[in-house]
Amino acid sequence: MSQQNTKTFTRKIAGSIALCALLLGGCATIPSPDSTGNEEQTASPRIYKEALELDGRLSVQYQKDDQDQAIHASFNWKQSKDRSSITILSPLGQILATIDSKPGIATLTQSGQPSRSAADVDALAEQALGWPLPVSGLRNWLQGFAIDTNNQAFVASKSKTNVQTRDGWHIQYMSWDDDDQTPVQSRPKRIDLSRQTEQAGNVTIRIVLDKWQSQ
Repeated sequence: MSQQNTKTFTRKIAGSIALCALLLGGCATIPSPDSTGNEEQTASPRIYKEALELDGRLSVQYQKDDQDQAIHASFNWKQSKDRSSITILSPLGQILATIDSKPGIATLTQSGQPSRSAADVDALAEQALGWPLPVSGLRNWLQGFAIDTNNQAFVASKSKTNVQTRDGWHIQYMSWDDDDQTPVQSRPKRIDLSRQTEQAGNVTIRIVLDKWQSQ
């Protein structure tokens, strides 16, 4: 091989080596499919369920006649597009109250007492129970949705857990469960509510959701 041909061949080899190095370096900067950025892009947004049934427990602390009061109960919550219903049960399983709400009318039934009806479900519940139960708000709050004091939509997440609602409740989403959907969607497990009231002083309600079934 002549000297000129040898130089040409050497330059071709060097150029190929440089090109390979450049390609390899470029490949090293491409994120893998398992990277955090890709996970964020494929995360499942929370979807509001019109039809839903929940079983859970609640603990209520409030004041009556300047004395601290506490209630511990379980509950069943059902909702459809135009109706919400909550049944509150004693620790022994006896029905303490059932509150049914639909547009324009709410009905509350307590054991051994005649049913009561009113247009405002929250006012009806507070009058009958002696402490406020925000039935109208729970329809959204149990799923992690709320309207804040600025009338802005709030969607709770594991990194966004506190909101002050426009009707005066402070909500804290304390813990979460993951469902069996693909991709996985988180849903509230424990929710703490608190509010200062004239009738019942400082009211705190702790809700734990044990069973979740969308329809």
